[in-house]
Amino acid sequence: MSKIKVAKSAPSLDMTPMVDLAFLLVTFFMLTASFRMAEPVVVDPPASHAEKTLPENTILVTVDNDGRAFFGVSNTEAKVATLLKMSDKYKIKFTADQIKKFGGMSSFGVDIKDLPRYINSSEAERLKFQPQKGVPNDSLKNPQLRDWILYAAQETNGVYVRERDKAKAAGKDFMGEKPRYAIKADGKAKYISVKEVLKTFTDMKIYRFNLITSLEGGGSKPAETGKK
Repeated sequence: MSKIKVAKSAPSLDMTPMVDLAFLLVTFFMLTASFRMAEPVVVDPPASHAEKTLPENTILVTVDNDGRAFFGVSNTEAKVATLLKMSDKYKIKFTADQIKKFGGMSSFGVDIKDLPRYINSSEAERLKFQPQKGVPNDSLKNPQLRDWILYAAQETNGVYVRERDKAKAAGKDFMGEKPRYAIKADGKAKYISVKEVLKTFTDMKIYRFNLITSLEGGGSKPAETGKK
């Protein structure tokens, strides 16, 4: 008896479920992603050969080519808590919506009395915001930069300790870094402007911080300076 020959055909794979899954993942990431706001100022720091990367838990002061100081905190929880402390000290009221928006801002360079209006502005309006003279840094008359740094240091350290203790209680390894200070100055900024920021740090007995430079050949890297 002859065998029945089965017609051979190429194997096929239904890709419909894979396509559906891909679209579901894209939709998920689009709905859950939080977009970072643009920097209020762009600086071109001097070049160096430093290879270190900037720590994630950072308190950053940026000095642009006009000598204006901009302040930022990388940790959102600490950033919001710092704003609330500054609000209490300087008697400036912020709405819940303004506080939420501030948590998503990278940095700012205005007097705290102008900060509510600055927060309410669009990103395009912030680039042309007036007056935007930088965070006041007069140690005698208006030491706002010092106060921002002080309260940010308190809050970032508080967040670090809570997260460390929480991980320890759960029996997990804690990979977080202690808060670090950093200064990023434009290569064309006048030395006196940077010196005033350095003096603010040293007056607060902060002697260890990172100076952000651009890596020769591209990119930005911090060069650590100061002493313990």
